[in-house]
Amino acid sequence: MRALLQRVLRADITVDGVVTGAIGPGLLVFLGVGREDTERDVSYLVDKILHLRIFPDEKGKMNRNLRETSNAILVASQFTLYGSTAKGRRPNFDQAAPPDLARRLYECFLEQAQAAGVKLHCGVFQAHMLVSLVNDGPVTILLDSVEATKEKLDKLKLKTDSSN
Repeated sequence: MRALLQRVLRADITVDGVVTGAIGPGLLVFLGVGREDTERDVSYLVDKILHLRIFPDEKGKMNRNLRETSNAILVASQFTLYGSTAKGRRPNFDQAAPPDLARRLYECFLEQAQAAGVKLHCGVFQAHMLVSLVNDGPVTILLDSVEATKEKLDKLKLKTDSSN
């Protein structure tokens, strides 16, 4: 599962001329679901997003997380985060989850974030959305649950190898 985070001063999503979600300061989260993703990936990303220290403290240093700032999240589903451009000129979306799995995990993400007490707004799954934002910083972070898992396994392997 991939999430592209943008720290924003404000952002909104419009579908068919209607604003479906709008926030002031906070995070705009573009959320992509991959074929192999599970609820474990959802839990990892929700936790990471809530605790990522990317908001400024009183000295201007990125040292505060979303929960400490009481800022909001605006979530937009975005399968194009799984676009591969390795071959040819047209992106290939074979690694993106099929719509039924993507919808289930997207909704699971929304439920977990809301259950954590975050002010949450969102777009419309599978809709053509117009997204407006004012990036603050700019601060843009890409999270990938699969990369995080791979990194943890690599560290564990290094630890195991060095003890032998």
